[in-house]
Amino acid sequence: MTYAQPAGATTEHPEGTKVLILGILSLVICGLLGPFAWVSGNRVLGEIDQSGGRYSNRSAVNAGRICGMVASILLVVGLVVGVIFGVLAAANSDSSALGL
Repeated sequence: MTYAQPAGATTEHPEGTKVLILGILSLVICGLLGPFAWVSGNRVLGEIDQSGGRYSNRSAVNAGRICGMVASILLVVGLVVGVIFGVLAAANSDSSALGL
């Protein structure tokens, strides 16, 4: 037997926990998950906002989205720094090979 949810009761969005876990994992284990948490978080937040108060876990989804944003920004900064160091190392090895 299934029970109907009372009027005015809220439930958690089915993907809310997934967004939070992706966001946390993107900061702790693998930064490549950051963009997925960010995009999923944006989509789920939109669904929560359009639901008219049916879902209750907006803050958890927002936390996962923000973690994904931070991880994505750190990933991009790390890639830019890596490219800069790579270019500088290549330029340094070329100048030392020429005897300069």
